[in-house]
Amino acid sequence: MQATLHQLKVFEATARHGSFTRAAEELFITQPTVSSQIKQLSKAVGLPLFEQIGKRLYLTEAGAELLVTCQDIFQRLDNFEMKVADFKGTKQGCLRLAVITTAKYFIPRILGSFCQRYPGIDVSLKVTNHQQIQTRMQNNEDDLYIVSQPPEDLELTYQPFLENPLVVIARRDHPLANWPQVPLAKLNNEAFIMREKGSGTRQAVQQLFAQYGVEVQVRLELGSNEAIKQAIIGGLGISVLSEHTLISEGPHSELAVLNVEQFPIQRRWYVAHLSGKQLSVIARAFLEYLLEESQKMPKPSSLLRSNVLIPAHVSP
Repeated sequence: MQATLHQLKVFEATARHGSFTRAAEELFITQPTVSSQIKQLSKAVGLPLFEQIGKRLYLTEAGAELLVTCQDIFQRLDNFEMKVADFKGTKQGCLRLAVITTAKYFIPRILGSFCQRYPGIDVSLKVTNHQQIQTRMQNNEDDLYIVSQPPEDLELTYQPFLENPLVVIARRDHPLANWPQVPLAKLNNEAFIMREKGSGTRQAVQQLFAQYGVEVQVRLELGSNEAIKQAIIGGLGISVLSEHTLISEGPHSELAVLNVEQFPIQRRWYVAHLSGKQLSVIARAFLEYLLEESQKMPKPSSLLRSNVLIPAHVSP
């Protein structure tokens, strides 16, 4: 088979988007050029690579196999370019990182200092929920993943690097905010704002409540930490969030951390990648940097206390 690298790039973009038009837009070429390149590549392969049903394109069996091959080729070329840059004493290339939503409160800070150290690096950062992270893992879309609960049904290599305590959050004028110690049973029948299904925080909360027979009234289900904080301020109920979501709160915050029995729920942040994946020079450098820098980060609770988020009469 005689195929050019350009044809393979056009094919990969078309397969990824499922559209000649969107592939043309990404590659800054015309749609007829995309169609022509795909036609030539199909001729070289000797089999059709796409079938069109209505307005949608679908990969044929040969097309699906070629896509896997293309992805492997492009990844190896990227790694080669990074290794060449490393041989020259520089680090250049792209880091593809996917993190769950709560990690956005601290990962950009680490990324910022990492990019200052290695200015030749481009970063692709995807912030999403656990469900989408798992899909991205299955499709091998990223180099590294930051999660609070590594999926058990995927072959992953992972390691913990930072504490992720979950705490009960209420509006500052909530009646329980004045309690020095809140029995877990006091949460029974409280109006509660829950994270969306599939969330690691939600799973941890539900497991704890089931263990101790606590039943709350779920008033809202929200997929955004910021939306949950605003709902709490709006008086719609209490919730459980990672302490990391409160780091940006100032001394005049309308939120308070309740000192509830069995809380905080002790969890960890994990950095993961697919087992067997050959990490690029850049990905390995960031992994080492993350593990090193996370040890220097202050614990969330110390930042919260400095911002007077925890009521003054509650013992640390």
